[in-house]
Amino acid sequence: MTLKLHWFLPTTGDGRTIVEHFHASRDAGANAAREPSLEYLAQVARAAEANGFEGVLTPTGTWCEDAWLTTAALIRETRTLKFLVAFRPGTVSPTLAAQMAGTFQRISQGRVLLNVVTGGDAVEQRRFGDWHDHDQRYARTGEFLEIVRGVWSGKPFDFDGEHLKVEGATSRAAPDPIPPIYFGGSSAAALPIAARHADVYLTWGEPPAQVAEKIAKVRELAEEQGRKLRFGIRLHTLSRDTSAEAWAEAGKLLDAIDPERIAHTQKQLSASESVGQQRMAALNKGNTDGGVRGLEIHPNLWAGIGLVRGGAGTALVGSHREVADLIEEYHAHGIEEFVLSGYPHLEEAYWFGEGVRPELVRRGLVPAL
Repeated sequence: MTLKLHWFLPTTGDGRTIVEHFHASRDAGANAAREPSLEYLAQVARAAEANGFEGVLTPTGTWCEDAWLTTAALIRETRTLKFLVAFRPGTVSPTLAAQMAGTFQRISQGRVLLNVVTGGDAVEQRRFGDWHDHDQRYARTGEFLEIVRGVWSGKPFDFDGEHLKVEGATSRAAPDPIPPIYFGGSSAAALPIAARHADVYLTWGEPPAQVAEKIAKVRELAEEQGRKLRFGIRLHTLSRDTSAEAWAEAGKLLDAIDPERIAHTQKQLSASESVGQQRMAALNKGNTDGGVRGLEIHPNLWAGIGLVRGGAGTALVGSHREVADLIEEYHAHGIEEFVLSGYPHLEEAYWFGEGVRPELVRRGLVPAL
């Protein structure tokens, strides 16, 4: 089965160093060299489309531009590119979310994908008025998605749960096709919700063996529900014509990071309630003593991004062929969708599209453009 490749819209800003804004920050972090103007984001979106990416993930959180509004503005800037819109169930009603997704699907002619972000940091959640604890948030997400699918059924839908209640929930018309739901979460509270409601289960870029273990758990839970999921992974990428060139670029990213910023960020991340974030932080341990290659936690998998960035903290680093090798290794463990990014996002879309993608085409993993 061929892979699906997605890119990322840097709605926090972009640059040639790691942009440090992230969901758990108590401050704004390092300034972006490129502000996330509509003009710049349109360049990134068009670059992704030109280089064969199916869609682009647009993040959600304090330091991002709003994902719904940003992606809606980019519909007319692209022709085929899909938009993986991240949103939080605790900040919008399920009926309204179903209506928004339906409207987006119609005006874009079927180009919306939904990334449900339950949220794992209490400070960030409370900014948006959400005072549920970690497990309650996942329980509410399950109810939320049940209502959303009920609204999309085309008939008035009633639901009375522990966290949410609607009566006669409906919308003008059901979206056609129904947008696939992408969902991530590594905790015991998250996995059953993914198994029951997700179409694509997303994981951050842990080493392949750990990813395989997680996939097996989710697949088993989904089978118990009589369901079959697709699996995706969120990673950064840094590929060049030679391995030495790629690692030299990774070294530049590492050298530009202030050690005080690493300590500050790691302190924040250690307080995260997100099990996935805890697993990411454990990969780098805030330690740069071994230099750039000391953060290589699996051949061509680099944990340096996570020193100062929450969420996805690992990158595929190497020659185009080496990066394709690691993608193929993940695919052998069941990963079918790759959500990628790089600094800066405009240039790295071309490095990947012109370097790695042809390797994947030769291996029959993606279709030729």
